[in-house]
Amino acid sequence: MSDIELPPASRRVYAVLQQHGIDAQVREFPQGTRTAQDAANAVGCEVAQIVKSIIFRAHDGRGVLVLTSGANRVDEAKLVALLGQPVGKADADFVRDVTGFAIGGVPPLAHAQPLLTLIDEDLLSYEFLWAAAGTPSTVFKLSPQDLLRLAPQGRVGAVKK
Repeated sequence: MSDIELPPASRRVYAVLQQHGIDAQVREFPQGTRTAQDAANAVGCEVAQIVKSIIFRAHDGRGVLVLTSGANRVDEAKLVALLGQPVGKADADFVRDVTGFAIGGVPPLAHAQPLLTLIDEDLLSYEFLWAAAGTPSTVFKLSPQDLLRLAPQGRVGAVKK
């Protein structure tokens, strides 16, 4: 699929991938890729290879992006320890405000605001990963090294329950 045929949100993601020199193809799946299991089924990979982009709200009001394996749940106590401040769940309006994307399609890049970023160490053990590309039906494939390049200020850590 060419970038011209992509939904506007996915074109934004594609443009940022190109700016970082990452030659990733954005793929669209009409059946949807809203959940990690849906995405894994669509692309034919393990659910653990799906990058979930989960947004939290830090105590100071900033957005926190946690990039975690699709097989993992996030341990909020571990986030607090890594960030040094309390965090809470973000509602849909906050997610859209800080990322520019709706829940179910939040990519690991191209956000509306800079976000504190934590990366699940489990993601680094795979040859390749799949992440949302701006909509609940688009994804792209990348390496763990590319994921780290996209989040240069991101901290890798143990974030799973």
